[in-house]
Amino acid sequence: MISPMRIFVLIFNAHTDNEGIHTIRVGDRNKILMFESEDDALRFALMLEAQDFPTPTVEAIDSEEIKEFCESANYGWEIVPENSDLVIPPEINVEQPDWQSDAATDEADENALETEQVPPAAETEFSDSELADIRRKLEGLL
Repeated sequence: MISPMRIFVLIFNAHTDNEGIHTIRVGDRNKILMFESEDDALRFALMLEAQDFPTPTVEAIDSEEIKEFCESANYGWEIVPENSDLVIPPEINVEQPDWQSDAATDEADENALETEQVPPAAETEFSDSELADIRRKLEGLL
């Protein structure tokens, strides 16, 4: 399969010194999703926002540039084909993203940044039924 030249990725704090790219944790490795369709990337970004993530920016970028970045950072990558099945963010998220550092994080053990956990129900803004309703509405947009 020939990979597309222009793909879309999700960037947090775009165009700042604290910029970070969205990854998914697979085992002990991070993987970057490269969307062929800007609309699919926007839908995924909305689902992340529904999970209390900061709103990511969808950026068009050359696929070869991302692949080179992945190789240098030891990240995996996956192309999400246009009009494929809806990609849903995982329910389990990293406790403190690397790009969202503060004084407490600077003192924390490096392994703590990569610890995955489910936030307690009392801390979430939406109930499970509300999240399910949001997902259904987003899927209805397809």
